[in-house]
Amino acid sequence: MIPFLTLLIFTGAFALAAEYAWWGPERRTRLEMEQRLRGLRVESGRRSTSLLRQPQSSGASFLLRLEVMKRLQSLIDQARLPYRAGNVLAFSGLLLVAGYLTADVVLLLPFFILKVLFGIGCSLPPIAYIRVKRQGRMRLIEEMLPDAIDLFTRAMRAGHNIHGGLQVLAEETPDPLGGEFKKLMEDLALGSAVTEALHSLGDRVPLLDLRFFSTGVILQRETGANIVVVMENLSAIIRERLQLRARLRAHTAQQRFSAVLLCSLPIVTGTAFYFLRYEYISVLWLTPLGSRFLVYGILSEIIGILALRKIAAVRL
Repeated sequence: MIPFLTLLIFTGAFALAAEYAWWGPERRTRLEMEQRLRGLRVESGRRSTSLLRQPQSSGASFLLRLEVMKRLQSLIDQARLPYRAGNVLAFSGLLLVAGYLTADVVLLLPFFILKVLFGIGCSLPPIAYIRVKRQGRMRLIEEMLPDAIDLFTRAMRAGHNIHGGLQVLAEETPDPLGGEFKKLMEDLALGSAVTEALHSLGDRVPLLDLRFFSTGVILQRETGANIVVVMENLSAIIRERLQLRARLRAHTAQQRFSAVLLCSLPIVTGTAFYFLRYEYISVLWLTPLGSRFLVYGILSEIIGILALRKIAAVRL
């Protein structure tokens, strides 16, 4: 056992050193180039063709067409993470198998359903991490959007055309919103139409306010409306909505804390009993009746968390 652990430690240390010194920099450079190319589209007649090589039709490309893969890759791109949906799903599958084997060999859970639930719980952190990063980035972009619209309005008042106003946004707006406008200018530099580039921006950042901005710019190009007034009103509406959301979160802080406390209480209590009274709590996974109650409790906890999230999710 000791030689095996020694070999495992040295193998892990060597892999970490190689990742830090060699594999990591190469992969980051390659992924950064692919991220810059991904989403760049050039107008060719009525078709919008991608600059990246499209996967050939084969058995492996079938997985790329699955809706789950597409949605997961969209979440990864919106979170600005250098991952691929296939790699994330493969890693989650490995965590699922590792969790199942851990429950079977280390924890000695005697029932199949408990091993499967433990494995599923071990496989969820990568997806949860992507969702948290994506939500944080979208929230930051939404908070930066009113200032960016005001900057665009001032550029239009100074005599710039739409292309010049978008160029000002790409140069003066900080990341992460500035990076999206830089991609927009790259699309325009490669020959894409303004309408198509703005639609691509809305697809990369699926925020309703940003779609309003894109729609206002497109309508001004088509109808010649007063874009300065439209953008000023849009900026004011976004600021009022953000302020209302902040006040709502402040008024409901106690209720949200109570919901978190109720959801975490079974986990904290079970962990405390596991270390303090193991013979008392172990009945839940060592006996058939206890395992049924444990599965019922886990499913009820998940349903309760989802219900509380649905009730507390106020969209403004």
